[in-house]
Amino acid sequence: MHRRNANTGSRHVIASTARSLLARTSLIASMSLAFAAPHARADEAARWRTQAQAVTIVRDDWGIAHVHGKSDADAVFGMAYAQAEDDFNRVETNYLNAMGRLAEAEGESALWRDLRMKLFIDPAALKKDYAASPSWLRALMDAWADGLNYYLATHPEVRPRAIAHFEPWMALSFSEGSIGGDIERVSLKELEAFYGQDGDALVAAETPSSWREPSGSNGIAIAPQISASGHALLLINPHTSFFFRSELQMSSDQGLDAYGAVTWGQFFIYQGFNRHIGWMHTSTGADVVDEFAETIERKNGQLFYRYGDALKAVTVKHIQVPYRRTDGSMATRDFTVYATGHGPVVRAKDGRWIAIALMNKPVEALQQSWLRTKASDYASYMKVAELKANSSNNTIFADDKGEIAYLHPQFIPRRNDRFDYTHPVDGSNPETDWKGLHALNEAPHLLNPPNGWIANTNNWPYSAAGAYSPHRQDYPRYMDSVGENPRGLHATRVLENRKDFTLASLIDAAFDSYLPAFARQIPVLVADYDALPAADPLKPKLAGQIALLRHWDYRWGIASMPTTLAVFWGDILWDKVDTFDTNEGLSIYDRMAEKAGSQARLQALVEASDRLEHDFGSWGVPWGEVNRFQRVNGDIVQPFDDAKPSIPVPFTSSRWGSLASFGAHRWPGTKRYYGTSGNSFVAVVEFGPKVHARAVTAGGESGHPGNPHFNDEAERYTTGNLRQVYFWPEELQGHIERTYRPGAP
Repeated sequence: MHRRNANTGSRHVIASTARSLLARTSLIASMSLAFAAPHARADEAARWRTQAQAVTIVRDDWGIAHVHGKSDADAVFGMAYAQAEDDFNRVETNYLNAMGRLAEAEGESALWRDLRMKLFIDPAALKKDYAASPSWLRALMDAWADGLNYYLATHPEVRPRAIAHFEPWMALSFSEGSIGGDIERVSLKELEAFYGQDGDALVAAETPSSWREPSGSNGIAIAPQISASGHALLLINPHTSFFFRSELQMSSDQGLDAYGAVTWGQFFIYQGFNRHIGWMHTSTGADVVDEFAETIERKNGQLFYRYGDALKAVTVKHIQVPYRRTDGSMATRDFTVYATGHGPVVRAKDGRWIAIALMNKPVEALQQSWLRTKASDYASYMKVAELKANSSNNTIFADDKGEIAYLHPQFIPRRNDRFDYTHPVDGSNPETDWKGLHALNEAPHLLNPPNGWIANTNNWPYSAAGAYSPHRQDYPRYMDSVGENPRGLHATRVLENRKDFTLASLIDAAFDSYLPAFARQIPVLVADYDALPAADPLKPKLAGQIALLRHWDYRWGIASMPTTLAVFWGDILWDKVDTFDTNEGLSIYDRMAEKAGSQARLQALVEASDRLEHDFGSWGVPWGEVNRFQRVNGDIVQPFDDAKPSIPVPFTSSRWGSLASFGAHRWPGTKRYYGTSGNSFVAVVEFGPKVHARAVTAGGESGHPGNPHFNDEAERYTTGNLRQVYFWPEELQGHIERTYRPGAP
């Protein structure tokens, strides 16, 4: 079926039940292609049909694709096809965004986003990179493009928004996630201010700060000495936009066998596990993207930037950004853009141009992303990491040898630590330049710490293993720019002094309901109230609310009224203090508790109470009445409607320290909070003689509302009821909905 070595008896039982079906669907697929792909060359069509015969797709009873190919390239062909079946719109949109072509589908509003991408992504350069790539990598890229094109050829009813034919080199535009993620540090508003024309104003107004869910993830590794089974355990818990990744398994006769979360359109398991190891990525706080303030001079009609005692020519480039007009016709906007030796110029500040430097290693990044899925232990994983093409992720690692580890990003530029790289540095001073990359052992790292656990919640690495964490003073300042966060404090709380972890108790830890940010903030608010004079009109107005909060245990729950009141209060105060001057170096939590002042804190409680009374008739409302999960259609930007079905969600935004994250807020026309990001894929994995796992995905696997797997995991998602992962053939047996080859109707 989809394994090369394990339990061949079960494999043959499953395969034999499907053999006749596969034979029939092969003929039907050939006939369909003949009618559906009039623009496909004959040699292309023949190649697609041949490769499809080397691929088997098994859909389990959750709609999850288990793809097996004779070769790795066959597996890639099949998984690209399967992803397109589930949600071609998201596959295409990711590549429209990655290549700076979103405006071709979405119009002028995406123009600045496209320009930002085109400052780095050049099709001509990527085509050269593809041609120079190792032959094995080109074969995977070829198979990826063929799988998507075969899907389009056999599904003529699908109308791509802009990409009618995928080329292999396109895979390099979205090779690891770092390029897209790092580029997003560039402000669209400032980019438009620098390169735009008077009256453009195409960038949408910013939403309230409290509406933006902190990005990132949770990763926890448990060593054998503190697990009940004596095996290593791993929590995989990315926090992303909902429906941002597919869950699938891909295997081949060349040793590939990986399971986990795949970002739509990419051809590798991004966060997951294979038979021997597991890897979980969390967004890093390491400073790997820097801005350089350039001194620009104009001489004889040419632009120069000062570098030491010399003047160097500014690179001038012309970029065209196509976009779709409101009437459906196409137009083009021309830009003249600039770059220095540090990178593209993206804005201006205090009379100087700001150039940005970031990682741009698409070939190495794609190699690293693929090869780590085939690593078998810590040593082989670290050998892959030597490619140093991961700039955006910390990694939590565990394997069946019982080893657990923490890795900082591998792409970390070496810099002079006397400069503060959290702000633009002087580009005219050569001492601010990057001086190569750090060796892997020069960054914070951990391997098998004595405490038996490692965790990262997008916080600094200096609390990753409690007392056995790396020491802050041993590393340059730029190894971290975010510090601790409430989830980090929470993770330490649920992990320390435990000796008996199981998959079930690790799930319990991942969904622990404590909210450490409120455990700090609410006592300050209560003290503000207690300090009011007896005659103050706020005394009677807020008496009930304070009584409710005073006795709260700081735990979320569907029936919890204090959670609702605290979140409404916290969101209002968050937006108020987010506008404060941050030069003092205070975190937003410090500003709420220390700098906001008692009147602002109490007034925020008044506003929260008024909002609840206006929208729900009382300030005492169970959290589950407010906080909801709703999926009504397959749109990438979901609409929300209080009149349509939704289900309650007990956990909160991660900003309050909830390890389980649900980024929700009001939407136009709604009173309830509806979530769009946070926990998206959650898995717990146990490594031993045979790996076993449980998992859940937000909503369901399919992006099609009519599909039974569009929203079938929603209740499990909201309650933390992870289902069994069918990794091995004997686990999958009895849970198969369909077995087929690509191209089958």
